[in-house]
Amino acid sequence: MKTIKWHLSCLVFAFMIVASACAEDSRNLNDTVVLHPSSAGQAGLILPGGFAATTVAENLGRVRHIAVNSNGDIYAKLERLKDGKGIVVLKEGNAAQMSSFGNYPGTGIAVKDGYLYASSNSAVYRYKLSASHAVEDPDNPETIVKDLTDRGQHNAKSVTLDDAGNIYVNIGAPSNSCQVQDRAVGSKGQEPCPILEYAGGIWQFNARKLNQTQQDGVRYATGIRNAVGISWNSSTNELYAMQHGRDDLHRMFDNLYTDKDNAELPAEEFLLVKKGANFGWPYCYYDGEQQKKIVAPEYGGDARTQGRCEAVDKPIMAFPAHLAPNALLFYTGSQFPERYKNGAFIAFHGSWNRAPEPQAGFFVVFVPMKEGKPGGNWEVFADGFAGSAEKKASGRVDYRPCGLAQGPDGALYISDDNKGNIWKVSYNGK
Repeated sequence: MKTIKWHLSCLVFAFMIVASACAEDSRNLNDTVVLHPSSAGQAGLILPGGFAATTVAENLGRVRHIAVNSNGDIYAKLERLKDGKGIVVLKEGNAAQMSSFGNYPGTGIAVKDGYLYASSNSAVYRYKLSASHAVEDPDNPETIVKDLTDRGQHNAKSVTLDDAGNIYVNIGAPSNSCQVQDRAVGSKGQEPCPILEYAGGIWQFNARKLNQTQQDGVRYATGIRNAVGISWNSSTNELYAMQHGRDDLHRMFDNLYTDKDNAELPAEEFLLVKKGANFGWPYCYYDGEQQKKIVAPEYGGDARTQGRCEAVDKPIMAFPAHLAPNALLFYTGSQFPERYKNGAFIAFHGSWNRAPEPQAGFFVVFVPMKEGKPGGNWEVFADGFAGSAEKKASGRVDYRPCGLAQGPDGALYISDDNKGNIWKVSYNGK
């Protein structure tokens, strides 16, 4: 099997020349980056030929996840309150008809079966939608789940719903690797990790039952450090997630890892999440070059040994380190060409911790899917959010893609939590 080389620096070059770049074969990792850009000027984005982008809204606040109703209403969840509100509504996608409600910040938002679901960092709420799609009582939401773990770090409660009345909630681990002293040089990992009892996984709750607590839910999967992007795939009837890989390999273990190792090895993982799955955190991380789950150094790992990690569940695809996947969407529309049908779009928020290597990410990628697994290499679908190659390399970018949603016409919506923009991407076939 060919060893994978993760040349993220060529992404910067690809952006500078606006051309195809970085194609490298891998039968397991599928880490090819393919760019087929259209001309610039697509609301500042670089897209494949035949696609066009328009800016739907600007400066809404720190927009995290978004949802679009069947009539075109856009719901945007804010990470921080703006004018005392945490949910922005664009009536039929029109920024001129904007309103807001909800007195809590957070990330998760979804529309399902006549309800709008939204999360704070410690609870999940729902609002009844009227026949005209209006939120019936915006000041008095029903509480689905309360008292969810919130210890500051990795506390975004992303949500997704299946077709059987269940809601799934990410409860990220408030830790990097479950050390006795988090992120401290020389501190060993706790064995067993107590965090896994209340975080570090995905919990399942009854979406129709009110006033549940975390203890009323089912720990659907464990060993997941943090999965901001989760999505139910109705075509396969399965849950999927994007895990944020670990940090600090070189800073805490410079005898085992170089700066470059830290920047490139601990993969971002695309997970098919079966009930009862265990993906190994904090004892294991996925090494993108070796294409293996490796024992974490806090638990005696030497950067090579699989040991106990050989038995844990593996990702169905892995991406270069620290790109921060924050949204996952399976495309079910008919507007885009057939190759996109049931494929996965992933929004990468972009890195902050690859120095002295260039920062990377800040794009939306597409993964073709076949029978529930990746059916080809991943490719950059929407780029240009950073603003320039120099801004991307430094991490001081214009926009950070965070949320994804599909409109009733099959268009793709992308949100940004840096300046608060929302873009609409459509296909015109030209």
